Amino acid sequence: MHFIKFFSETGIADIALVGGKNASLGELKGRLSSAGINVPDGFATTAEAFHIFIRENKLGYPLKRILATLNTTTYDNLAEIGKACRGLLISAQLPQSLREELCIAYRKLNGPEIAAVAVRSSATAEDLPEASFAGLHESFLNIRDEQSLLQAVQECFASLYTDRAIKYRNENSFPHDKIALSAGIQKMIRADKGCSGVCFTLEPETGFRNTVHIAGVWGLGENMVQGTVTPDEFLVFKPTLKQNKYAIVEKNLGSKEKWMRYAEVKEGTGTINMDTPEGMRALFVLEDKEVMQLARWAVIVEEHYEKPMDLEWAKDGTTQELFILQARPETVHSRRQWPVQHIYRLKGSYPLITSGMAVGSKIVSGRARVLANPADAAKLQPGDILVTGLTSPDWAPFLKKVQGIITDKGGRTSYASIIAREMGTPAVVGCGNATQKIREGMQITISCAEGREGRVYEGTAQWTEEQTDLSSIQLPGKTAPMLIIGDPGNVFQWSFYPNRGVGLLRMEFIINNAICIHPMALVKFAILEDVLVKEQIAHLTTGYSDKQQYFIDKLALAVGKIAAAFYPKDVIVRMSDFKTNEYAHLLGGGPFEPQEENPMLGFRGASRYYHPLYKEGFRLECLAMKKVRDEMGFTNVKLMIPFCRTPEEGKQVIAAMRENGLVQQENGLEIYMMAEIPSNILLAARFAQLFDGFSIGSNDLTQLTLGIDRDSGIVAPLFSEKNPAAMKMISDMIRQARQFNKKIGLCGQAPSDDPDFAAFLVTEGIDSISFNPDALLQGIKNMVQAEQRLPAGSSAS
Repeated sequence: MHFIKFFSETGIADIALVGGKNASLGELKGRLSSAGINVPDGFATTAEAFHIFIRENKLGYPLKRILATLNTTTYDNLAEIGKACRGLLISAQLPQSLREELCIAYRKLNGPEIAAVAVRSSATAEDLPEASFAGLHESFLNIRDEQSLLQAVQECFASLYTDRAIKYRNENSFPHDKIALSAGIQKMIRADKGCSGVCFTLEPETGFRNTVHIAGVWGLGENMVQGTVTPDEFLVFKPTLKQNKYAIVEKNLGSKEKWMRYAEVKEGTGTINMDTPEGMRALFVLEDKEVMQLARWAVIVEEHYEKPMDLEWAKDGTTQELFILQARPETVHSRRQWPVQHIYRLKGSYPLITSGMAVGSKIVSGRARVLANPADAAKLQPGDILVTGLTSPDWAPFLKKVQGIITDKGGRTSYASIIAREMGTPAVVGCGNATQKIREGMQITISCAEGREGRVYEGTAQWTEEQTDLSSIQLPGKTAPMLIIGDPGNVFQWSFYPNRGVGLLRMEFIINNAICIHPMALVKFAILEDVLVKEQIAHLTTGYSDKQQYFIDKLALAVGKIAAAFYPKDVIVRMSDFKTNEYAHLLGGGPFEPQEENPMLGFRGASRYYHPLYKEGFRLECLAMKKVRDEMGFTNVKLMIPFCRTPEEGKQVIAAMRENGLVQQENGLEIYMMAEIPSNILLAARFAQLFDGFSIGSNDLTQLTLGIDRDSGIVAPLFSEKNPAAMKMISDMIRQARQFNKKIGLCGQAPSDDPDFAAFLVTEGIDSISFNPDALLQGIKNMVQAEQRLPAGSSAS
């Protein structure tokens, strides 16, 4: 057989012979099956088969003549040209020798059974081995007989001239007659009875290399690629995966509205799309052990290819086996130069129209074009923002015109998201209601610069854009710059900034935004009296018979994601520091919180952790942190106790942590204390006997030293960390920490706003200063300048 190659006969060096997709399948089948990776068997037609098909049907000149009439400026006749080219190939005949070889190979692949196969297109590029043709050509599923196979192969050949493929080759100066089409024929996995999806060996939004991103839906994966449904998403951390720890750091349940399955015999070949049963929509498509198995395979593939990879996977619903269906190099972030960061910040507030998942990090404004399908794409003008239900590959020829993309459906791995990343175009996908909420022609602003959630605002917004070459930033030599973080949404982006870790992770931000429920309402769920609150909690905790486990898992995943972003650098997690009025606003919180006249000085911080009113809630915090450190492997996480008034209270808190499995020094656990009360400084020697380090909370320390309520507009002008009394407190705390050989840092805005205050801290010999992400670069600059002013031979550190 010279027109057919089985996958076992090919490898990655055979791109010119069978195309990139089929060559990769050969590589997987021939070289990685021994590593335990399941790859369905199959075969491919060669480039020569395609060329003979063109020659025997004398199609070369007619194709060239048709393509010569393409308007390469406006592409206004692209649809007409593409249809004509495809028509030529569809009306031709496959060479008899090729037909015979295809049928023989099909029988050999299936044996005596009549089994379904997938027929996929794979472009060959003899002179262009680095070309990427992903998403440009057609695939055909559930092919169950020889005649259907022959027809599918011919339709694959014709798909070399899809509108999007013609435009892609033209814009990239690829000669049309130098590209051939190889059809890959692969055994179908019964994913229609199971699930399927895609997998990237990096984080797809930022290119963070230490994670594997997995997305999946019930049934066949075409729904996800087309953006018809929102998939489940998982993020796995490679270093702890290799340590055989629980390495999942993020899980997001998708709505998975549709379920694509194979047509039954009586229904013909092809596929059928049905509504996903409500109960299945509420379930994750993969169990945790399966997520980590796929991630392990992905890492093996990445290490074999020595580059980031984009994979397709499926789970057979009959045998429950996992398979890798495809592997190709990732083409967006692997080529990106990350030392240059672009930071966008919205100025002012604007009416919010809708929101969804953010793709990219830009902000753009433009005129909305609400279009139903690609047939309306001629209405798009340069600078418009496309608003549509979903984006299929047929949109590709027109998307270079647009400023941004907004869709009702889809997830981060949909076609819209993939194309948006490749073009550097911001997108907000999976809004649900964008085509209803946004009016044709209205001025709108897309913001993908506010975390994981992308937002669409009414009107033309104002924003700033900063460009920074991170490789040129000089770090301080003695004082460590660290970050203050509450929201895990942007942590991978911030991890690229120069830093020495996280000096303050605010746990209460995660509880408020990701968990939303008062921990005691979960502990006491069975006896809650408010029926409406109980229903709301039941809805949020769907899938959890043990409501307390919901809190533990959610908190552990959020903290674990932040710990992963900065691993192996220190991440100092402050245990919850809500005031009673803030706790009361959490769902179900009212009955569990006392009414206080001055919550700032009341039942907060350490005093809550051992008190009967909250100690069961603190137990959940401790169990979550134990999971992060022991099960997930993030021993770079240190814990910090806020608002600890006395050493005796410190002992009670450490004992409560020990009772809940957090034993100081066990598995390297260090426990820090916030130094934010005058008693912390006055009794620093005694606190140093209990805690492993300190972090100065300059806001609380200043207001308590000066007796100022910083929320009071009347006395607020008197508040200043540079008040001599406040500075003496800070200086004394640094001195005593150094005396007892304890680490000491400071968290606050002042060192970035005021170079003199930064110089004061550096001169005093503080170990670290933590900044909000938007203040980090200025803070580093102030620290470096301060160190340069130190006298020669200074022992500030």
